[in-house]
Amino acid sequence: MACTTILVGRGASYDGSTIIARNEDDEPGSFNNKKLIIVKPEEQPRTYTSVNGHLTIQLPDDPLQYSETPNSFTSDGVWGEAGMNEANVAMTATETITTNARVLGADPLVPYQPAKGTEGEAGYVAERAGGIGEEDLVTIVLPYIRSAREGVERLGHLLEEYGTYESNGIGFSDVNEVWWLETVGGHHWIARRVPDDCYVTNPNRLGIDLFDFKDAYGERKDYMCSADLRDWMRLHHLDLDWQSEDEFNPRHAFGSHSDMDHVYNTPRAWMMQRTLNPRDEIWDGPDADVTPHDDDIPWCRQPDEKITIEEVDYILALHYQGTEYDPYGKLGTDATRHLFRPIGINRTCERSIMQIRPYAPQACRSVHWITFASTPFNAAVPFFANVDAMPHYVSDTTSEVTLDSYYWASRLLAVLGDSDYAGTHEATAGYKQAVAALGHENLFRTDRQLAGEASDDVQGDVEPMAPADVTRATRNAEARATLAAANQRMADELKAQTQTMIANALQATSVNMKNAFSMADF
Repeated sequence: MACTTILVGRGASYDGSTIIARNEDDEPGSFNNKKLIIVKPEEQPRTYTSVNGHLTIQLPDDPLQYSETPNSFTSDGVWGEAGMNEANVAMTATETITTNARVLGADPLVPYQPAKGTEGEAGYVAERAGGIGEEDLVTIVLPYIRSAREGVERLGHLLEEYGTYESNGIGFSDVNEVWWLETVGGHHWIARRVPDDCYVTNPNRLGIDLFDFKDAYGERKDYMCSADLRDWMRLHHLDLDWQSEDEFNPRHAFGSHSDMDHVYNTPRAWMMQRTLNPRDEIWDGPDADVTPHDDDIPWCRQPDEKITIEEVDYILALHYQGTEYDPYGKLGTDATRHLFRPIGINRTCERSIMQIRPYAPQACRSVHWITFASTPFNAAVPFFANVDAMPHYVSDTTSEVTLDSYYWASRLLAVLGDSDYAGTHEATAGYKQAVAALGHENLFRTDRQLAGEASDDVQGDVEPMAPADVTRATRNAEARATLAAANQRMADELKAQTQTMIANALQATSVNMKNAFSMADF
């Protein structure tokens, strides 16, 4: 079980952007090679068959172009994970979440079941396809939606039709809204819109802690769900609150309540909210209002200050700095320093921060910030999503280890930084800041250039545009060429900064090798 998600409403971000972000973490001992690529409409399958679920789905014939962060080698499936399409809609899929036995008994998951016996002989049972899962979701949803709300609706319909073999949380965003969908059992689902002035923390646990049936079955302004959810809950006695016919706590009804949560999940929510709301609660000590073990840490809350990209980067690289739980710290004991699962963990494959900026021209509104490997040691880098191809430095992850690949360079930096955290920490901080500064400079310069070219686009307009207007603005060949040049410029700067950081980290860690010895040591 892996991943950590943060969602930021437009009123809670520093510049009015919607932001959805997630660390994609693999299983213990596994390090999955990733890349950032563009999928063009002609490359999108019309008939899709999943590797894990053995499920075949017919897809619509009018896909949009989109970015994604798939596996570099697809023998186990695509695993697109995160992306932004040319209608300026983003999707992150998925956050593995927990559930309970009552839910799984009421609506079992839908796993793939291989054939048993020999066809034509007695007792033969044909294979049964599984439902949809993390492997599939970006591929079968993102190219076909023109708003975050449409993303919830499309995925909801697919879940009801095909079911799922795992429990997941999925984020969607457009220039105005952020939505979060959680699967409930095999075929049911709930979704809630993130309040504009709030952020959400979701660490591998079913997170939504308030749901309004009146809205979900009425206006659907802030809540949506599978059509029969209320009746299904009543039939199986799933509501544990008994407070209202219209509202309930999904975390109580559908979530887990295990000892594992208190070392793996809730401490991450505690640390994220402790960082973004330091003045709101007492977070530490015997009189703490909120502890790492609390099951009722809010799903969403207003931050003390507006949230920047750099803070999202920091949040998703946290390892309990300033507490007794930091594995690199000096507080506490060896036991406490390794008590909780860090957010910035060794087995991160990639981390996508997807920003949709209301003040930018439509053609360059979507920015896909990418980080590979363990986040405490690597930089968040912005690339414009509306291009026909990403630079080779981020899109060409080969099976061979090479410093010509940002993925492999990031893996090396993570190992060097971890081996001598104290010796490399200052250089790492400088590297991350330098790359981010170059990224912001590149974005600003390109925005100004493109605003002068895009005469049919109104800067700062956040009203929904007709689909034809959006695609006319984003499919402009001249604009895409401008953005591609900006992305290449960013990749070149990134490679130079990364090579320098590797040299600095290599020097620091070499000096502090355990077999060091000099005549002065006598």
